[in-house]
Formats: sequence, C-alpha cells, structure tokens
Amino acid sequence: KQWYQRRVAITAGEKRTFLTQALEARLILLYHSNGDYTQALNTVNRVLKELKKMDDKQLLMEVQLSESKVYHTLGNVPKARAALTSARTTANSIYVPPKLQSALDMQSGILHGEEKDFKTAFSYFYEAFEGYDSVEHPFALDGLKYMLLSKIMLGAPDDVQSLLTGKMGLKYSGRGIDAMKAIADAGKKRDISIFNETIAEYDDELKKDPVVQNHLKALYDNLLEKNLVRIIEPYSRVQIAHVAETISLPYDIVEKKLSQIILDKKFSGILDQGSGVLIVYDGSESDQTYTYALDTITHMGKVVDVLFKKAQKLS
Repeated sequence: KQWYQRRVAITAGEKRTFLTQALEARLILLYHSNGDYTQALNTVNRVLKELKKMDDKQLLMEVQLSESKVYHTLGNVPKARAALTSARTTANSIYVPPKLQSALDMQSGILHGEEKDFKTAFSYFYEAFEGYDSVEHPFALDGLKYMLLSKIMLGAPDDVQSLLTGKMGLKYSGRGIDAMKAIADAGKKRDISIFNETIAEYDDELKKDPVVQNHLKALYDNLLEKNLVRIIEPYSRVQIAHVAETISLPYDIVEKKLSQIILDKKFSGILDQGSGVLIVYDGSESDQTYTYALDTITHMGKVVDVLFKKAQKLS
C-alpha cells in the first residue's frame, strides 16, 4: 500500500495523469482488502471525478466496480447496486475482457444473493464461473462455490451433486467444494447436527468467506426449521423437552423456534406452554362450514336490503 501511495505521489507530481489514475484504482482495492473503507471511498470519489473528464472507460468501470464492492462490504446494498449499475452502463459502450466481465457477473450474483433472489444469482455465478474458467483464473473456484451455495439456498441440495459430476467436479475439487457438499447433505437430511459439524470442520472455508458467511445464519435458521419439522412429523402430541433433547439444543431456543414456525404457518399446531407440550394438527383441509355460513349470512343480508327498498317504494 505504501509503495502505491509513493508512486501515486510521484506520478501526480510529474503530471502523468493516466498512470496516476491507474495506480489509484489499484490502491482502492488495497484499501478495501485492508479494511480501510473510508479511505477507499474517499479515493473512489476523487478518482471518479478525474476519470469522467478523461476517455478511459475501462478504468472508470473498474473503479465503479470497486466502489460497489466497498459499499457491499459496508452493508449498503442500495449504493452497491447503484455503483454496479453504473459499471455495467459503462461496460456496454466498450470491449470488456473476460476476466473483467466475470468480475461484473460475480458482483451481480453476490448482490442478487443479498436480495434473496438466488435463482438470478445462480445465473450470474454460472456466467462468472465460465468466464474465469476460460482464462484459467483461480476465482473460477469461487464462482462454482457460490453456484452450489445458490442451489442450497434455493432448497435444491440434490442439484449440488449433479453440478459436480463430470470434469467440473474433478477440476475444482477441494475443501471449499467439500464444505458446500457437506452443507447440501445436511440440508437434504434435514439434520442440524451435520450442519454444525460441517461449520466446525470447515471453519476457514466457510466463515472466512464473506459471501458464504453472510448466508450462514439464514442457512442455519432454514435447516433448524426443517430439522424440527422432521422430528415432530410423526407425532400428534410431543413434549417440547423431548424435541430439544433430540435436536441437542436448549429448551428455550426450541420453544421460541417452534412458536415462530407455527406463526409462519410452516405447520399447523399450538404450544401448550403450561404443560410444555406441542400439539400438532394433521395436514387435512380446515372445515369450511364457518366460512360458508358467513357467506350465506352476507348474501341473505343483501337480499333483505333489496326487499326493504322495494317495500319502501310500494308504500
């Protein structure tokens, strides 16, 4: 970083504008990777003003893409989306090398994932993977990993194995891919214990990847719901303590999650907190007699109103 700062100062003093902007574009990436986000955004704002006066659209697009990445890291998805849109608009008017196009697609997939649109995210990750793979870039592995993550988040763990069949799976095997396969296996089996074991075993591959890390909580909550539903499916009445013991989680966490699942209508039932029992209703259709009776009364009321108006006219 200090080397780049010195070079920027030297080239700026020599009025070598194009080289200065190119060096500052690299400096933005260094600020971002080192966690100096304020300095990164300050540099982005300064460089963008200069680049808009120049005719270097590829560098302008790179800086706009870097701006999107910084805002995403800060959790400001709307500004990250706006910066990415600007980058794509700039890219439409120039030739974009495959590596840079893949970076745009990767960022698009990441932002769609933040918005829970994993179907669109998968498409962008696939484009990014193909682009990086075509130039033998190591980021192709990340593209494949995020493709698998999208399938898991879509509730399609079976697709993970099908994606890894053939040369794609052989070429990009490794602990990162193994971690995604293990997460998919936990989702397929609806087993929270396998999920927790996977997190512990592949801690570096999962928690140190910010994109995966952002979705781990949602993955955990989703899998916990499925695991609870799997446990209570055979019962009509079950002790909450038994469910907590089976899933190896504290009683209060299980009780709170069951209450949330009922409120979200993931299954029908009620919690009898006095006796600590969950009463599960079957999945049969509810009795429509009450609804039909209300409809009949409403229609009869309308008929009476019409007859009353006619009677008034006759009198």
